[in-house]
Amino acid sequence: MSHDQGYLRFFAYLSLFNTSMLGLVTSSNLIQNYIFWELVGMCSYLLICFWFTHPIAANACQKAFVTNRVGDFGLLLGILGLYWITGSLEFWDLFQIFNNLIYNNEVNIFFVILCALLLFCGSIAKSAQFPLHVWLPDAMEGPTPISALIHAAIMVVVEIFLVARLLPLFIVIPYIMNVITFIGIITLVLGATLALAQKDIKRNFAYSTMSQLGYIMLALGMGSYPLFIQWKLLLVILPIRVKIWFLWAV
Repeated sequence: MSHDQGYLRFFAYLSLFNTSMLGLVTSSNLIQNYIFWELVGMCSYLLICFWFTHPIAANACQKAFVTNRVGDFGLLLGILGLYWITGSLEFWDLFQIFNNLIYNNEVNIFFVILCALLLFCGSIAKSAQFPLHVWLPDAMEGPTPISALIHAAIMVVVEIFLVARLLPLFIVIPYIMNVITFIGIITLVLGATLALAQKDIKRNFAYSTMSQLGYIMLALGMGSYPLFIQWKLLLVILPIRVKIWFLWAV
């Protein structure tokens, strides 16, 4: 990429992405989380369409943008619904108030389930879970470092981190845990099956990543923190291995 136009622009986008990712994992409330969530999505859009003169890359970034907006709109509605119920957006206060309302049967359970599903929609889109997984293979049209380190290793995993942070909220609603489990099963089977039919190695990485994310979502749906931690440690090592492989290949 040293001879491509926009070399400095690439690293500016990448630095903004790193900042947004750090803000996402360190935020203490849902508003901060949502702000950095959108910044991560914006950086992903900019990096996918880095070669915007290519029609395939331009179409891929538009597809990623529209698909993620569906999940992000659901996440925003879920945040507003939780604030309506609990009056707080801080994670720790939110969990305590929400659990007390559930145990004392002081809230409409159907509205609670709707809010939880809307929150889960955000992670479905960003982490390429079924049925909002269609943007991830096309996102491989971006530069190879972006495909390997962001859309096949880092960004999509961190979005599942939100589900892990909200698990104390989801775990008191068995219906939501069942939905998370079923989505994880469908995603891991579908991703692995589609990966077998790919001839492009970057699209193969996309579908195999989708399958591994399905395993993580399945572990969270079963309420298994140890399984989540094991997969998280594995996917910390995986980007390093992928980076070394692509550096050697390029």
